[in-house]
Parts: sequence; C-alpha cells; structure tokens
Amino acid sequence: MNRPEGALSIETRPDGVGFWIHVTPRSRAERVGTLHGDALRVSVTAPAVAGRANSACVRVLAGALEVKRQAVEIDPGAKSRRKRVRVTGDPRALAGLLRALALAD
Repeated sequence: MNRPEGALSIETRPDGVGFWIHVTPRSRAERVGTLHGDALRVSVTAPAVAGRANSACVRVLAGALEVKRQAVEIDPGAKSRRKRVRVTGDPRALAGLLRALALAD
C-alpha cells in the first residue's frame, strides 16, 4: 500500500477501523491529534502504570471519535507507546474523523 510519508495508516474493516496510536502519558492535557510517523498521537494525563494510560486512551479516543468506550479496543499485549487500536462503527465515518484528527494542530 503506497501512502504519503507521515500519513495515518487506517485499516478499514466491515465493522470499523484499525490504526496505530503513539501514546504520551503524563501529559499536561488530554488530546488526540497530529501524527507521529504513521500513528495518531494521543496524549493523556494518566501515568503508564497498571493500565491507567491505556484506560485514559480508550476514554479520550472514544470522545474524539464520538463512539462509546466499549467500541474502542487497544491491543491488550501492547506495552510500548505505540499501540494498535480497533474501533467498531461506521468505517467511512470513523476514517474521516481520524484523518481530520491527524491533520489537527
């Protein structure tokens, strides 16, 4: 798949989308937006301890993508800042929201 350098990598599925995030724990503010390579940058105030940063990522992503928290799933084996996320919902709408977030300043 050819994609421009720095473009968000979005995998569309019949029931939703999959994409990569780059998490910044212990940030001053919670935010979704801009890119880190081919991943969407997610900043959370929670520390990376006992799954708190992952839980915060789910909450922040659900709000940004206008879906319920149960629709957002982070790969449970992910221990680094780079994580694979799946979101259940309308793939076209979700992909559009993700692209807009990736371009946000």
